[in-house]
Amino acid sequence: MSRRPPLRDIDEAEIEVDGAESSAAGPVAVAVAMKRALEQMGPVRSARTLLRLNQVDGFDCQGCAWPDPDPSHRHTAEFCENGAKAVAEEATRRTVGPEFFAEHPMSELRERTDYWLGQQGRLTQPVVLRAGATHYEPIGWDDAFAMIGDRLRGLASPDEALFYTSGKTSNEAAFVYQLFARAFGTNNLPDCSNMCHESTSVALAEVIGIGKGSVTLNDVETAECLVIMGQNPGTNHPRMLSALEKAKQNGARIIAINPLREAGLVRFKNPQKPRGLAGPGTELADLHLPVRINGDLALLQAIAHHLLEWGAIDHDFVERHTHGFEEWVDHVRDLDWDAVDRATGLDRGQIRQAAEMLRDSSATVFCWAMGITQHRNAVATVKEIANLSFLQGNIGKPGAGLCPVRGHSNVQGDRTMGIWEQVPDHFLDSLQEEFGFEPPREHGLDTVNAVKALRDGDARVFFGMGGNFVSAVSDTSVTEDAMRSADLTVHVSTKLNRSHVVHGREALILPALGRSERDLTGGRPQRVTVEDSMSAVHASQGPLAPASDHLRSEVDIVCNLALATLGGDHVVPWATLRDDYTEIRRRIARVVPDCEAYDEKVDQPGGFVLPHPPRDTRTFPTEVGKARFTASPTDVLHVPEGRLLLQTMRSHDQFNTTIYGLDDRYRGVKGGRRVVFVHPEDIAALGLADGGYVDLVSEWDDGERRAPEFRVVAYDQPRGCAAAYYPETNPLIALDHVAEGSNCPSSKSVVVRLDPTEQGSTEAHYGSIRSDQGTRAGSPAGTGTKRSPEPDQLG
Repeated sequence: MSRRPPLRDIDEAEIEVDGAESSAAGPVAVAVAMKRALEQMGPVRSARTLLRLNQVDGFDCQGCAWPDPDPSHRHTAEFCENGAKAVAEEATRRTVGPEFFAEHPMSELRERTDYWLGQQGRLTQPVVLRAGATHYEPIGWDDAFAMIGDRLRGLASPDEALFYTSGKTSNEAAFVYQLFARAFGTNNLPDCSNMCHESTSVALAEVIGIGKGSVTLNDVETAECLVIMGQNPGTNHPRMLSALEKAKQNGARIIAINPLREAGLVRFKNPQKPRGLAGPGTELADLHLPVRINGDLALLQAIAHHLLEWGAIDHDFVERHTHGFEEWVDHVRDLDWDAVDRATGLDRGQIRQAAEMLRDSSATVFCWAMGITQHRNAVATVKEIANLSFLQGNIGKPGAGLCPVRGHSNVQGDRTMGIWEQVPDHFLDSLQEEFGFEPPREHGLDTVNAVKALRDGDARVFFGMGGNFVSAVSDTSVTEDAMRSADLTVHVSTKLNRSHVVHGREALILPALGRSERDLTGGRPQRVTVEDSMSAVHASQGPLAPASDHLRSEVDIVCNLALATLGGDHVVPWATLRDDYTEIRRRIARVVPDCEAYDEKVDQPGGFVLPHPPRDTRTFPTEVGKARFTASPTDVLHVPEGRLLLQTMRSHDQFNTTIYGLDDRYRGVKGGRRVVFVHPEDIAALGLADGGYVDLVSEWDDGERRAPEFRVVAYDQPRGCAAAYYPETNPLIALDHVAEGSNCPSSKSVVVRLDPTEQGSTEAHYGSIRSDQGTRAGSPAGTGTKRSPEPDQLG
C-alpha cells in the first residue's frame, strides 16, 4: 500500500528554529490572537465575537474544555490566544461555495494538506460526490437526507452503519444523535473520546465508580500542591494557567511531570495583569521531573513507596473508604528500583523531592492529559494516580482530587448524553421507557474497531458528526483505505478537512452552524448546552449571523435525517425535537442520570454542576462500594539499540487536527511542521546532524510504516526519547497499537528509527506500509515490554 504525500502547500524548506521560550502568554499572545482574529474576521466581527466568548450570555469556546470561572469573577476578555484562534477559524469571512468545488477537482484536493483545506473558509452549501464523479456538486437538503436514508435502509443490518461524534457537538445534538442511532438499531457510536481520555474513563469507572474527574475550579485554585502530568496547558488549555497562577498566589507548590520542559509550566505572563504584560510574570512549576516517555507508572509507584515508608497515610480515609489497600502496599513496598531507574530516567533524589512535596501537602490535586492516557499501560497509570490520591485521602475534600483535563470542549458532555458504544443497560432502559422503542443491547464499535469494520467490509456507511476522522485516527494508510471501501461517507462540518477528500464510493458534506452563530431553527432563537472537564453544564448561544442561509444546526440535521430514514410516524417526535430544543432538554431530564430539571437548572447564571458521589459525599459506586486500590506491574518499555521512543503532540498553532498556523512559538519553530525533536547526544550517537533530514520509520510485524522528511531539531529531553507533531506522525502508529483495557491508540509511545535523507529527495509515500508478511498490524517487530520481575513480552 502506498500514498503520495500532499502537495507542498507548506514549504518546509522555510522552517526557522530558534531556542525554546521560558514563559507563556504575555503581550506576544495578545498580539498573535488579535492578528489572527483581524485576518479572519475583521475588527467589528472580532469585537462582537470575542467579547461574548465564555460569557454567561454568550457562547462556549470550542477550543478546549477548561471550566469557566464563577460569573461574578469572569473577565471581559475571558479567552486565551488559542481560543481566539479557534473562534477566528470558525467565524472567518472566508467561504467555500459551489464555485470552489467546480474549480477544484478531487484529484487536486486530495493532494492538499489539512492546513490548506482548512484555510479556505466556511462551507456554505450541501455538496455531493457521486460515484465516479470528479467534483463535488451542490445538492438540496431534502435530497441529501433522502439519499442517506435510502442508503441506511438498504443495509443488511443497522450494524453496518457507523455514527462517529466529535467532542464539539452540543448536548442537545449529542442526545438526539445517539437517540437516532439506537432507534435505527445500532450502538455503533465511536467518538473522539476513544482516541484521547478513554483510558481515564475506563480506569476511574473501575476505581472510583465514575469516569469523570472529582475537582472543581476552586479546588485547583486552593490546592496546597498540584501534580501536572503529561500535559501542556500553555498550548492545549491556556486558561488553566490563570487558575495555576491563583494557586501559586495562595501558596501552592506545583510539580510538572513531562519529558519536555514546556514554557507554560515554567512561567506565566498573565496578559490580564500589568505584571504579565510588562513584568516577569509568575513562576509556576517548583519542580520539573523530565520523566522518560512511558515512565510515569514507575515514577508514581516510587513516590508511593516513599510515602508508605514515611507513614504519610490518611488512615481514616483508607480504612473507611477504600478496598485492596494491603495488596497494593505489598506490591509497592517490594518495588524494583532498578526497573524504576530504567523506566523513568530520573535521579532518585528528584523522585524523593517530589514525594516530600506530596508528604507535606494536606490537599493535592492530580492533573493529567494525553501524555498519560495514550500508552499501552495507560489504564494502569491512571489507576496509580488514583492510588496516590487515596493514600492521602485526596478525594472528596476541598483543594484536592482527580483532574483529567479534556481536550474537546464537550467530549465529556457527549458521553453523559449517551454517545458511547458501551452505554449501560440502565440508560437504554430509560430510553425505552421515555420513547417506546426497544434499543439495541449489544455493544457497538469504538473508533479503532470502526476502522477495522470498514476495512473488513463489515460496515458500509460512515456518518461523521464533526471532526476530521481520517486525520485523527492512527495508521493513516489503513484508515484511508478503510474509508475508501465504504459505500457512503457523510460528514457534518463547518470547514473542509482531509476526511472530505478521502471518501467512500459516494460522499456528502453537510454544512452546519458553528458555536458562534445564531440558531433560529424552528423559527425561534435556540440555545444549546455543554459540559466542561469539571462536570459543569452551561448554556451557549452564538451572536453572529450564519455564514450562509443554507447552514443548518446539528440538531436540525439529525432530526431531519431521522425523519427521512425512520419516517414521520416514528414513535420519537423528531419534528418536535427539531423545532424546540427545550423539548430535548425535557427528555434529557427524564433519561440521563442526574439531569432532573435540566432545562430549569441551565437557566441559572453559569449553569449547574452535575453530581459526583466521590467528590460530594465520599461515596464510591464501584463493584465493592469503595474506592479501589489496584496493584499494577512496573512496566519498563524496552527500546532496541539505534531506536528512539517517539511521542506525538500538538504544535502551539493547532487544536487537534485543525492547523491554525505554522509556528510553534514556545518550542522555537517557525514556518513549518515536519520537525522531530531529539536530544543532542542522541543526534550525535545516531550519526545525524542538527538541521538534517530523516524519515521516521516504525517497525511492526506486518512491515514498516514511514513518515518522510522530518527536520531534526536538537531539544532538551530525556535520552532515547523524541517528539513530533500529529497528524503528520499518525501514519507511524499501527492500528492495533492501543492501550490495554481502553483500546485508545498508544500515540505517545512509538518505537521509531531515523533514516537519514535529503530534503526533497525521498520517494517514500505518505503513511506507507511496506510488508513482506501480509499480516495485520499490531505488534512492533523486535521490541518488547519488560515487566519487572517478569521476562520480556511483546508489546
